[in-house]
Amino acid sequence: MNFSNFIQSKQPGLLRTIIIDDEIPVRETLKTLLDKACPQVSVIGEADGVATGIRIIREKTPDLVLLDIRMSDGTGFDLLNSFDNILFKVIFVTAYEEYAVRAFAFSAIDYILKPVNPEKLAEAVQRAEKVTRSDFSIQLAALRENVENPGKTNKKIIFKNLESIFLFDVDDLVHLTSEGSYTTIETMDSQRILVSRNLKEYDNLLSGSGFLRVHRSHLINLRHVRRFDKQDGGYVVMSNGCQVPVSGSGRSRLLELFEEMTGL
Repeated sequence: MNFSNFIQSKQPGLLRTIIIDDEIPVRETLKTLLDKACPQVSVIGEADGVATGIRIIREKTPDLVLLDIRMSDGTGFDLLNSFDNILFKVIFVTAYEEYAVRAFAFSAIDYILKPVNPEKLAEAVQRAEKVTRSDFSIQLAALRENVENPGKTNKKIIFKNLESIFLFDVDDLVHLTSEGSYTTIETMDSQRILVSRNLKEYDNLLSGSGFLRVHRSHLINLRHVRRFDKQDGGYVVMSNGCQVPVSGSGRSRLLELFEEMTGL
């Protein structure tokens, strides 16, 4: 390490960062992008696999690890499983297929796709700075289950607000309501959780998991529909007794789905 890099690594407030990826070009690209886009980061080491990654983490005790998912001697999860307590923050770097990308989104955990976009990298680093160790443990547990069980329909999903982090089975969600740029989530056990993500994001995330946008302000879990009343424009009655209004386009799609399910 030259003198200027040594001084930088000692500056207070810098995120001491290790890059773990089995592809040399990826590691070089990440170092270059971090240097240009993330002034709060100081790269203190790199590794090319699980075994070397474990060694350098124990030696350097980083604040942040940029971690590949699949490497020649194992996975990023294998690496994390070797630590009883994960005292560093993690951003996953992946070339995974669509199902795994959705698993990251369900788990609300940071990832960046290869080839790496510098803006996405900078945003991920900024978010990682704010993640607590307890939050990350919950998110990681959800991610492991979703990635390691790709065929499982009842995925784990994370919701976060300023006060808490929540872990649910997707099947336990009943109804999501738009509150401007916020969303209220209603669950089977009558919880109502307000989070600072808009309904469109959840519509995109849950569209393949049995949810339907029946109104511009309402997203419902079809497993929890108990009745569709057609009068007064139409509304659905959910398993928790909630009555959800249905728009014209939502009504058409809902009736189509009922016909498909009944075979009429």
